[in-house]
Amino acid sequence: MPVREKDDFLVFGSPLVGEEEIAEVEQSLRSGWLGTGPKVARFEKDFAAYAGGEHAAACNSCTAALHLALVALNLKPGDEVITTPLTFCASVNAIIHAGATPVLADVDPVSGNIDPERVREKITDRTRAILPVHYAGRACDMDAVMAIAREHGLRVVEDCAHAIETTYKGRHVGTIGDFGCFSFYVTKNVITGEGGMVLAREQENIARIKVLGLHGMSADAWKRFGDEGYKHYMVVEAGFKYNMMDIQAAIGIHQLARVEENLVRRNEIWAAYDKAFANLPLTLPAPEEPDTRHGRHLYTILVDEDACGVKRDVMLERMTREGIGVGVHYLSIPEHPYYRERFGWNLEDTPEAVRMGRQTLSLPLSAKLADRDVDDVVRAVKHCLGAE
Repeated sequence: MPVREKDDFLVFGSPLVGEEEIAEVEQSLRSGWLGTGPKVARFEKDFAAYAGGEHAAACNSCTAALHLALVALNLKPGDEVITTPLTFCASVNAIIHAGATPVLADVDPVSGNIDPERVREKITDRTRAILPVHYAGRACDMDAVMAIAREHGLRVVEDCAHAIETTYKGRHVGTIGDFGCFSFYVTKNVITGEGGMVLAREQENIARIKVLGLHGMSADAWKRFGDEGYKHYMVVEAGFKYNMMDIQAAIGIHQLARVEENLVRRNEIWAAYDKAFANLPLTLPAPEEPDTRHGRHLYTILVDEDACGVKRDVMLERMTREGIGVGVHYLSIPEHPYYRERFGWNLEDTPEAVRMGRQTLSLPLSAKLADRDVDDVVRAVKHCLGAE
């Protein structure tokens, strides 16, 4: 018998949504203001205050946020941006769409984060920026990354899709580099369904990103159609359609208000997994580095066939049959045929990312999980490994 029946399947990353979000969305619908408006402005202000950043711009996705931040760097064809091979494709796609060339630096075999020493090896006279990804909620070694950036005159765009709560030496990630880009996708720790945010150190950069994010227009819809009367707009750049709607922000406002409360619950789940899996032949997430806070976005186990007696992909299938939703974060970027064919990347060039990508399995970690759900995940893992 499976741990959970089919009609009781535990969905991976199912978000915790409260009555406050539902009421706020209803209020937006009844107000007639559904697009970019006062709730987006409030969410931007609240998020900047939470993260300790001064300037914020909401977008319709983290992918859009990354693209806009990179466009704001004025990259030219032939310019290179160094990033990690252990990430979602959006990190690399944003570099490509900004007109630059992605360059991959391998990851640290323990943390899964980009290895600063590998970054140094990849710098050329065409390198213009570094795009570190705070993988699974763990902060990159930002002292080392920023030292490299200063030494070579590079800009830094932090991919914080996993890292809303993450801090590094007393600072929220996303406020250390030139730009920080966050995700509010439905599986993230703060959700708006779809959505993203850019933080920037400089006011002029965030002002430009807001213009770029709405067709390159000099005034958004809220200002054009507000109660002060119609205001003409001017197109000042060829921009994009990347704005967030008030309906999305209505969810995010209340999700953000509970972010610390939800982190407490995810810490409890994390500790329960650590304890339950301590004696299994799995590689568990490494402990937090000193003077950092882990965002607890993904609980990733490494399934090494030699140690476990089962392949990772077989483990995925078994967990699904047990009624437990799981994820893979991520197959390394060079595994995907498009990038391999376009850039000629070889798997041998980033061996640690390839190894981790082929062994990683992500377990449910939502604050929505009840104790019974956590117990079921533990039972399923042990059953799939033949450990009970």
